[in-house]
Order: sequence, then C-alpha cells, then structure tokens
Amino acid sequence: NAHPINYKYDPKSPSFFANHCLDLPSLVSRNSIVSIIAVSMANTKGVMRPLVNFPEDLWCDRFLSLSFNNSEFESYTKQVEAMKETVKDMLVVSTTDPIEKMHLVNSLCRLGVSYHFENEIEEQLNHLFITLPKLLDDNDYDLHIVALVFQIFRFNGYKLPCGVFSKFQDGDGKFKEQVMGDVKGMVSLYEASHFRTNGEAILDEALDFTTKHLRSLANQSSTSPHLREYIENALFRPYHHSMQRLEAKLYISFYEKDESRNDILLNFAKYDFNRVQLLLQQELTVLSRWYKEQDLKSKFPYARHRVVEGLFYALGVYFEPRYAAGRNMLVKQTCLVGFIDDAYEAYGLYEELQYFTDAIERFDISSMDELPTANQKKSYETLLHVIGEAEYLVQKEGRSYAIPYTKDEWKKYVKAEQIECRRKHEKDVPTFDEYMETGVYTCAARLAMTQILIGMEEADQNAFHWILNSNNKFLKALQICSRLYNDIVTNEDEEKRGFKTASMCYMKQYNVSRKEAIEAFRAKIGDAWKDINEGCMRPTMGVPMQVVRATLNYQRLLDLAYRDNDGYTKPNISFQQLITKVLIQPIPLD
Repeated sequence: NAHPINYKYDPKSPSFFANHCLDLPSLVSRNSIVSIIAVSMANTKGVMRPLVNFPEDLWCDRFLSLSFNNSEFESYTKQVEAMKETVKDMLVVSTTDPIEKMHLVNSLCRLGVSYHFENEIEEQLNHLFITLPKLLDDNDYDLHIVALVFQIFRFNGYKLPCGVFSKFQDGDGKFKEQVMGDVKGMVSLYEASHFRTNGEAILDEALDFTTKHLRSLANQSSTSPHLREYIENALFRPYHHSMQRLEAKLYISFYEKDESRNDILLNFAKYDFNRVQLLLQQELTVLSRWYKEQDLKSKFPYARHRVVEGLFYALGVYFEPRYAAGRNMLVKQTCLVGFIDDAYEAYGLYEELQYFTDAIERFDISSMDELPTANQKKSYETLLHVIGEAEYLVQKEGRSYAIPYTKDEWKKYVKAEQIECRRKHEKDVPTFDEYMETGVYTCAARLAMTQILIGMEEADQNAFHWILNSNNKFLKALQICSRLYNDIVTNEDEEKRGFKTASMCYMKQYNVSRKEAIEAFRAKIGDAWKDINEGCMRPTMGVPMQVVRATLNYQRLLDLAYRDNDGYTKPNISFQQLITKVLIQPIPLD
C-alpha cells in the first residue's frame, strides 16, 4: 500500500530518496539574476544572444506550501481497501461467462484501477486468450462485443487476429451498411482500429469507415448529448492514444451516467483516483520546493520553467504510487533537458556550447571549471547531482548497470544539439534524411527511455538492451513520432529563430509545400504507430509488460502534448485545464 511521503531521514524508505535533496546545502551560491547575466556577458562581450521570450510559468509557487491532508488520505485508503477484495472477487470467482469477464477487465482498465489487479488480470487473460477466439467464431456476437474483446487483448499485449471482424464485411471487403446503425459497435470498432499493425488492411478500412460515419453521427441533432459526448471524445482522443490517467478521470464521469454501471466499481474508482491524486499533489510540493531551493528560475532566466507540466508528463508514463521515486527523478531530468535544450537553442553561443558538450562527454565534476558561463556550471552541477540521486536509487535495488545507459544517451543528446546549433549558422539546408539522423536524438526520446526505466525496479538489464537496440522498430518508430509531432506544431517558430526544421528539409528534398510536408509527417506517424503496436505484442523478448506499457505511455503522452501545440513550451489554457483535471480537481463523492 502507498503511504504519504515521510519527511524523516530514513535511508530504507523510498520516500527518503524522493525528498532528501530538499535539506542538502545549496550546490552553488544564490547569485542574483543580474550577476548571472553580467558573468555571462563578460565572456561574450558585444555578442547578442538568441534569446526567446518563452511564456511564464502558469503555476508560479502555487504548490510550495500545499499541505498534505493525512486524515482525508487515510479515509480514502480505508474505503479503497474495503472495496478492493470485493472487486477482486468479481474478477476471479464471481462469473464463468468469458464475455462478462472481459467487460469487467475493460471497466477496470478504463476506470484506472487495473493496477491493483495486475496478476489477476494477467491470469484471466492468459486463460481467455486460449478459449475466446473459438468462442467468437462459434457465436454470433455483435460488433461491440467483438471489438471490445479485440481491444482488451491488444491493449494487454495479446495479438488477437484482426480476422475476427471479417464477418462484418461484404464480399468486396467493405463493412456492411447495417453496422452503421450500431453506434456502440461503431465506437468500439473505431477504438479497436487504433491497435492496427502493418499488413492489417481490415483495420485500416475500419478506421476510415468509422471515422467518417461517427463524425456524421456526432453532427446530427437527433444524437443524444450523452452519446454525442462519447463519440466526440473518442474521435478527438482515441483511448489507445491517450494519457491513461486523464482518460480514467473522463471515463469515470461517463461511466457514472451509464445505466448498466456497477456502483461498487464506480465508487472504488472514485476513491482511488482521489487517493492517488493526494499523493501526486504531495510529490508536486516536494518537487516545487526542490526547484525553489535550487533557485532554478533565477539561475536560468532564459529557459522554460515547467515543474507542474513535468510531473503531469511523468504521471502520464507511470502514475502508480509505487513509482513515486521514479517520477521524482523523471521530472528533475525533464527540467534539465529543458534547460539544456534552451541553452543550445535559445541562449548559448556555438563556441561556448562546445565546452558544455565536451564536459558531458567526460561526466566529471572537475570539468565544471572549464565551463565559460555561470548557467552552464549550474546546469552541469545540477545534472551530476540528479544523476547521483538516480545512482543512489538503482544501487539500492541492485541495478547499478542502469546509470551508464543514461550517461551514454546524455552524450548522444548534447552532441546532436551541438550539430543542430552549427547548422543554424550554415546556409545549406540538409536533406530530410540527414536532418533525421540528428533529429531523432535531439527529440530526447532515447534519453527519456533510459530515465523512465531507471525509475522502474522491474527494468532489468535486458529491458535496457531491448529499448536501446538499434534494430528495435518500436524505438525507431517512437523517435520518428517524437521528432515529427514536435515539428508539426513548432516548425514556424523554430524557423523564425534560424533553425533548420524537419518540414523545411522535407520541403526542399521533395519539392513540396509546407502543407504537403505536414500531411506526409502525419502519414509517417500513422505508420510508426503500427510498428509501436507490433512492438507491444507478446512475446516481448523477456521484457516485463510493466516496462512495455511505460514506454508505450510515453508515446501516448506525445500524442497528447502535441495535439494542439507544444504543451511544454507553450502551455495554453486548455492544456492547463487537463492538468487541473488530473492533479488538482478531485472527483465529487456521494
């Protein structure tokens, strides 16, 4: 069971690791913003820096003094524990009907509480995967049932053949007109189609077919508000492409209006959501204090300051209470990636940045003396400190092998940043292929993978080998998505600042318009999702499914973060509202 963070120094406690940095002495003296600029400009007198006016932190110091409501947490925990055994019995012993069992598994996943029953769900699905395909063949189940079963298996890594949908097609391979009247089935088929892999033409057709007809249905005045909301949410944010914690919050609201709901499940999900939210709020307070203690806003006045967004991203990867220390590390490294990215793109000069690139290559505290600016020194020292914290974590777990992987990816990341910084001053535009050779590193996806795995005790050395293998189609696809998602929403801003972008390089290489380049990128992302889906299917080369899900969740997070714009660089009101739903607003209880 999760417990509120303990601020006492107990090296045996996971919470100690997430908090001990708060009481350490400052790593450097707290110089004022004026003296930082003075030191920096003294080294580059008369040179204009490529400063960017990034939006201010929307949250300021809101969470610095947020108090943890222990009595409320204990009340939620008591309710959750009281209902947990009842829900477990529903899953394990209450029914022999396989379809009813699949409905229950779906509800547990969608309501965000399946993490309580990972072993039980695994056991049930292992058994059902053997028997259900024949059951689907032998029975005339409707489209909704077939699509739901398909979704659940694929969501959990079981590759149920897509041929289960062939009975809903005519002789020409088109979906029969009568299925259009089954709205629930159409939505389920639409959701199922997002699990498609390469060569599954029936799912390609299903996606086109359902998208067209559901859009039409959503615009019809005869469609009930409840159904319209359900359809529009699916079209805008397919479940498989969505941040799981956000979807749980939204689905609880939808499920509450469902006449066939199970009230025990509903209340279990509500109390559990609020309970986890309290823990996440406390983590945010810890991180906000760390940020304040390190005086990072004044040390990096040119950079994006996004602690709250950082935790939102981290819980998108893994929200479960057992990953609290991993989230703490992930947020800190995400902030550092932001500072360093902004140094290469929005503050630093090419010559001085080379010193920083060389220092990262050595990863030694003595290299700090050679760095030319105060903010470089602070970046470097903070990075060494955070990696030191990560090393402390993995050593306790017997996973010291993890640190060399993340150091190696940091080296590759800054080398690629240095190349892109150099290209900014070159007249020639590289080809799209040349750009992507470095672009897949500057998007920081590989680096993020190592940081994610550091926070997971389940991630053994085989997991690191799997995710970083140069032949891993899953990783290649994830890198492509990360780079192109970013470029689609940031290319014009980047080009105004003099950078070569993926779209610029694509336009030149293929002699197409910007609009055509963006359309090509969306198609590439669609194809990449197929490789990602394939990479999540069992067997996963001995890699635990928890690790596979976490890396997949990173991809889902990208889809959300770059939906309308760059949610980290320019967090708008709608993005702020998503964060509020997950981190701040509890679910009303009866």
